[in-house]
Amino acid sequence: MTRPAAMPYRAPDAVMRLARLGSFHATRLSFMRTLLRRMKAEGWRIDRPLWQIDAKGVGRALYRARGPRRSYTLVAFAHDLAPDQRSDRVIATAWDATFTLFDGEPTQADLDRLAANVPLQEAGRVSETELTLSRANRSVRLWDHVVARLAAGAQPDAALIDNVGYLMRTTAVYGSGKFGAADLGRLAGRPLLDGPFRAEMLTVWLIRAFTLDMVEHLAAARDPGAARIAPALRRRFGVGNSTGLGMAPFLVTHPALIDAWITAREAALARVRALPDAAAWDAFRVHLDRAARNADAWRSEHPYQQEKLDLLRRDLRRLQEQAMPVGPAPWDALWRRAEAELSLEGQEALLACMLEPHGALIDDLEDLMSVDEARHFAIQGNMPIARLRGLIARNYAWALQPDYAERAASARFWYVSEEKLEPRLGERYDEPGAPLEQPLAIGRDAALLAHDLEGARGMVAEFLMRNPQHRHIVRRVQLSVRCPYGEIRDNLVSAEMMPIDLLRAKLSMFGATRFDPRSDRWVRICMYQHAPLPEDLATGADDWSLPDEAVAV
Repeated sequence: MTRPAAMPYRAPDAVMRLARLGSFHATRLSFMRTLLRRMKAEGWRIDRPLWQIDAKGVGRALYRARGPRRSYTLVAFAHDLAPDQRSDRVIATAWDATFTLFDGEPTQADLDRLAANVPLQEAGRVSETELTLSRANRSVRLWDHVVARLAAGAQPDAALIDNVGYLMRTTAVYGSGKFGAADLGRLAGRPLLDGPFRAEMLTVWLIRAFTLDMVEHLAAARDPGAARIAPALRRRFGVGNSTGLGMAPFLVTHPALIDAWITAREAALARVRALPDAAAWDAFRVHLDRAARNADAWRSEHPYQQEKLDLLRRDLRRLQEQAMPVGPAPWDALWRRAEAELSLEGQEALLACMLEPHGALIDDLEDLMSVDEARHFAIQGNMPIARLRGLIARNYAWALQPDYAERAASARFWYVSEEKLEPRLGERYDEPGAPLEQPLAIGRDAALLAHDLEGARGMVAEFLMRNPQHRHIVRRVQLSVRCPYGEIRDNLVSAEMMPIDLLRAKLSMFGATRFDPRSDRWVRICMYQHAPLPEDLATGADDWSLPDEAVAV
């Protein structure tokens, strides 16, 4: 397809605000979508070479993904977990199932080693041949329902499936060297896994296949004549996830990578807006209708999300009634009207719908979403201080506005818990621990740097020799020239900051749906619901983020 001259990208000051980031939706550039597209294009094949699970659901299984040049294997361990041990919390010590993604195909010796370590999770150790470490618990209500219905020779209730969305939910999918697993550098240039979070996304997709096999296995253990889940229902099951503050700082500590993700997203929107015709309008309307049905079926008990859902449903109805191609640049006209009339939720849902029918125009952008962060690490010591002051004034004006001496502006602090080595958020004036604060208060630190630069002359290197405490923020200010979308332009330690906005931004880039906050600090989501399964990967459609139908419950 001939590419149109792109529209200007949206300004970082408009995009990189928590309120907008917390309204992001999955798109066709989300990592689950790009992974399955790549697997389909390269002809990856999935099989299950081992199934040693007893009638109680205890044992081990292997799910092997074979590509043109490499194989990866999910090693799954199933456990008999007492109900009172089942917890969504990351601090849990027992799970219904534990997993690792093995680099290649494990030997019997590998399996024995993994059996002694993977079920222990953090208390065990894995090696560089393991790419991820994960665990999951059953969604008891849906799990028991599906097993019982299948054992009785019947199909599970479609409305209940859509209401819950998953048979198991993970509480962690660790990678990138944690607990001895392979470092990220080991995957550089690898077939299939050379994109952001690809190993983790492959792990979750294979876990989904395991959960479906497990309920059918347990149903057959009750009654050998048990039914199997009908193909029409199988794709309605995803994998749940309970995610808390552990992943939130990632968006702050990886500015170059986040810039690459958001730049690709903005480039895709700009390309579509620049189209001179409405050739894909009918397909867009199909996705808009799907988005509206999905919003109607989306439920949350959290007031923050309920308000956002009300806005989303209102805006999608308005788009269904009023959206029509107008003028010589119909997509740009649609977008400009949305910016003027819709909520942030509605705008970002529209963005996802606008991208959906334009794969031939934008899918190449997925190749730009990885970055060598090390090449951005060096500080330019020969930069004149006057130039550094100018960058702060231009790119960090948002950071200079709050009065950080006020308690509300510095109410929180980020730290790492001693027990789980996980990021946490403390209340600065009510809890101990502020001396252990992590350098995540970027706005405050930029303001402190600006203050200490007043009257300074010479070069940055000279300033940092006298003020080494500013090294991390000087690096970020300099990086903002090359990575304009790398900084979240809000106060991350204020009393009003909603941590779940950080979580939703990252999870939407993964491709998660059904965001359901359980507090302002953790959220439940669904992954891969309606996605192709291993048995239909070669023929499954790529437009599964918004299903053809959604059952309101």
